[in-house]
Amino acid sequence: MPAPGPETPGSTSLVAAGDLLRALAAPVRIAIVLQLRSSPRCVHELVDALAVTQPLISQHLRVLKAAGVVRGDRRGREVVYRLVDDHLAHIVVDAVAHVEEES
Repeated sequence: MPAPGPETPGSTSLVAAGDLLRALAAPVRIAIVLQLRSSPRCVHELVDALAVTQPLISQHLRVLKAAGVVRGDRRGREVVYRLVDDHLAHIVVDAVAHVEEES
């Protein structure tokens, strides 16, 4: 007789997890999460690190913020973005590692 498997989460949790994964499903957003993993950053620091335009970085940060992946803290005229928690960084790091293993 097979061992019982883990309980399947409810549909609300599955929908929320799908929404979260969709929010992470863009190369620039993955790069942003990887950057924020090491330390909080301002938009201009992300622009410099990723060589992407400021409007594009801001657009992707809005998606990540709406999904609860990042939060922004105002410091004077700048907003410093940070990851809400490390769980999501682990998902991104593991996904990148998995792809690199297959290469």
